[in-house]
Amino acid sequence: MHSTDRSHLGVNMSKVRIAVVVGSLRRESFNHQLAGALPTLAPADFEFKPVTIGDLPLYNQDDDANQADVVKRLKLEILAADGLLFVTPEYNRSIPGVLKNAIDHASRPYGRNAWAGKPAGVIGVSTGAIGTALAQQHLRNVLAYLDVPVLGQPEAFIQAKEGLFDASGQIGAGSKAFLQKWMDAFVGFIHMHQNSKTVQKGQAPP
Repeated sequence: MHSTDRSHLGVNMSKVRIAVVVGSLRRESFNHQLAGALPTLAPADFEFKPVTIGDLPLYNQDDDANQADVVKRLKLEILAADGLLFVTPEYNRSIPGVLKNAIDHASRPYGRNAWAGKPAGVIGVSTGAIGTALAQQHLRNVLAYLDVPVLGQPEAFIQAKEGLFDASGQIGAGSKAFLQKWMDAFVGFIHMHQNSKTVQKGQAPP
């Protein structure tokens, strides 16, 4: 059983719950496709839940005392998660505005940061040769400030090209070994943080 009691949130305690945040709204987004395919590489006890961010209003600090229902929904989904998976494109050498907007919403008001302490993985795909390297670095800087531990290695700067996905939309044969290595590292990173929290609470790790 996980170290944090979340039964009041209706969470299945037998699963490791990962909130998936995709930084693109485009219908045919490569990053949405990647986010949908990656869970097939994870163990059966990992549950990946997409988080909707396109319906959020623009962040306005004036609203901190009375956050919109969609913002409260976002924060509850983040709080209920054991870990985070960010899958983002790169726009103008940084993260998309819609992703930054979601991050800002769930970090406010001050002192009620829903992201804090949630272990995360950062990955993304782009048509460019350097993938999403700069966007990922900017995102890591933001997450560091928000007290989100992020998997450091292996990094995954993926270029969208033929063979990345197969005909069914899953990970292609040529990309599977690398992305499996990344997923294995991500799973281990999440488990490490779960075990660390358990030990801190004076319990034996599972």
